[in-house]
Amino acid sequence: MTPLERAALAVLHRMDAERAHNLSLAALRGGLVPLPGPVTSPRLATEVAGLRLPNPVGLAAGYDKNAEALGPLSRAGFGFIEAGAATPRPQPGNPRPRLFRLAEDRAAINRFGFNNDGMAAIGRRLSARPPGAVVGLNLGANKDSADRAADYAAVLTHCGAHVDFATVNVSSPNTERLRDLQGRAALSALLAGVMAARADLARPIPVFLKIAPDLSDAELAEIAEVAQEVDVQGIVATNTTLARGDLKSPQAEEAGGLSGAPLFVRSTRVLARLSQLTEGRLPLIGVGGVGSAEEAYAKIRAGAAAVQLYTALVYGGLSLVGEIARGLDRLLARDGFATVAEAVGTGRADWA
Repeated sequence: MTPLERAALAVLHRMDAERAHNLSLAALRGGLVPLPGPVTSPRLATEVAGLRLPNPVGLAAGYDKNAEALGPLSRAGFGFIEAGAATPRPQPGNPRPRLFRLAEDRAAINRFGFNNDGMAAIGRRLSARPPGAVVGLNLGANKDSADRAADYAAVLTHCGAHVDFATVNVSSPNTERLRDLQGRAALSALLAGVMAARADLARPIPVFLKIAPDLSDAELAEIAEVAQEVDVQGIVATNTTLARGDLKSPQAEEAGGLSGAPLFVRSTRVLARLSQLTEGRLPLIGVGGVGSAEEAYAKIRAGAAAVQLYTALVYGGLSLVGEIARGLDRLLARDGFATVAEAVGTGRADWA
């Protein structure tokens, strides 16, 4: 981290967390943030569900909800970017305050509730996305929808031509009863509708499923079966958790989903178990608590074909992206792996 970035983060951390979030996006759009450009090497370049990535370190959904900063983010060193979540109609989300820093825990709690500009506005921005970048969209449902399952297909139909992949988000804890869609019957029906919408696209794109970290082993087994039955192209493990554990921050009891460092172990165990259940047949994206090259490498060895991060940027700044990618390159070389793919799942037994 440069001295300038450290100073900028110190200023942002004195503000309300959501205001700081929005200001960081404005700084990116205004060209005020130094950006390193692509970070890649023959060892880091990889392919996930047919997507060719310069490196396996992606931006998780939730930061650029409305696809407003895709240009600068594509030059920040990420191997891929996920915008959203997008819903059919704009919605304001839950009342503020709804985002809380837990600095003592290097974590955050949010209860945004799918606040976004809606698929029409987000689709227009995605249509002008930067060339060459791998960009995906997180799909959501409106809180007051009469048919939430249909919402996901609607967003994919509207925006699918402008993205390289889409992620079905049924695991946010901040929309009432949304996680009920992870049950076998509801999930099968929802994914069938999404996959039908995918088949109607002129260019069918990979569809991923994003799951919660708070699932039992039996629930994980069901999800793994359904995902393979309906032929989704990958699983994103995991979203934020409702669990709290041993946190130090006075904000720890705020309602919402917990992300950041405390989620690392829980999410990595889920990832490894999914890798076992799918026997490596389905690409997995590891999310939750990634804040260093070592943690990204652990996710990959637990079964992830690629990783995503977001909360760690609050504490490490955007320069962390390149640091993780370059550090991952060194770790792969140290252990004799010529490619990321060679390392996937080699440490699964340490977690499952």
